Amino acid sequence: MRRVALIYNPASGQSSSRRSAAIEQILGVLRAAGVEAEAFETGAPGSATILAKRAAATGFDTVFACGGDGTVHEVAQSLVDTEVALGVIPQGTANALAADLDLAGKPARAAEKLLQSAPVRISVGRIHYQDLAGKPGARYFLVAAGVGADALLMARLDARLKRKLGYILYLIEAWRIWATSSFPLFEAVLQDGRKLKISQLLAVRVRSFGGVLRELAPGASLRNGSLSLLVFKTQSRWRYLRFLMAALAGRQKSTPAVELVETPSIECLPQNGSRETLFVEADGEVLGTLPVRLEVVPHALTLLIPPGVRP
Repeated sequence: MRRVALIYNPASGQSSSRRSAAIEQILGVLRAAGVEAEAFETGAPGSATILAKRAAATGFDTVFACGGDGTVHEVAQSLVDTEVALGVIPQGTANALAADLDLAGKPARAAEKLLQSAPVRISVGRIHYQDLAGKPGARYFLVAAGVGADALLMARLDARLKRKLGYILYLIEAWRIWATSSFPLFEAVLQDGRKLKISQLLAVRVRSFGGVLRELAPGASLRNGSLSLLVFKTQSRWRYLRFLMAALAGRQKSTPAVELVETPSIECLPQNGSRETLFVEADGEVLGTLPVRLEVVPHALTLLIPPGVRP
C-alpha cells in the first residue's frame, strides 16, 4: 500500500463535523505510516464510482470507501477486474461488509487495521436487471442482492429520515411491510433447471451482517464460488416472522416455507399475468425491477482483509 484514495460520502451516517474530523484522523493514520493519501468527497449518486475509476487510472494502488454499504457498492463497480485494492471504512447507517471484516467501530481504528491487512482476491456477485426506465443494466455486489420484500424496504427508505433516525427507520419500515404487504409471487429458475414460485429471494455473500442479524444465510462467504440463497416459498407473514425469529436466535435452517440454496446462478421472472411491481436491490441500493439474473464472478476483486478474519 503506497498511494491511497479515500472516497467518502458527506451525507452518510455521522454529523458533518464528526465525519470531517474522522476523515482527517484517517488521513493522519495513513500519512504517519508513510502512505501517500488524498481524500475525495462524493457529490451525487454514482459519483463514488466515477471517483474510484479516476483513482485507478491515475496511479492509486488502493481505494478506501468511507461510508455505508452503498458507498462501498459504488466504489467496487470501478475496481472489479483491476489490481487496485478496496479497503472499507465504516461511516454509514448500514455497515454490513465492515462488520463481516471486523472493521466496525471508530474509522481511525479501521484505518489502522487496514494498514495491517492482506490483499485477497475474492469472488463477487453480479446482478443483471431492468432499471426503473425499462433499460437493462448490471451491477456487482459484495453483501447481498434481493428481490421482493427486502428491496421494497430499501425503496421506501427516505434519505432524510435515514440520516436522522438511522437503523431505527429500517425497523419501522420493515414492520410496516410485514403488516401490510401481500408478498406477491414471482418465478425463479435455478441453474440446475429447478423452477420455483417464491415471494422473496436474497442472495447473500457475507458470513455476518453484524448487529442483531449476524449470520443470516449459514454457509455464505466472500470466498464462496456460489450464491447462498434464502428462498421464501410462502406468502404467509407469520412464516416470515418465524424465520426472522429463528435467524435472530441463530437457529435458521431449510424448511418447506424458507429454503437455503447454494447455486452458481439463478434467474427471476415475473409470474405470468402479474401486474405487481417487484423491486430489485443490491447492497441496499434499489436498481429496478424484474427480470433478474444473479451469478458469481470468480476472483474479480482485491479486498483488504485484516489479520485473523475469515469472511
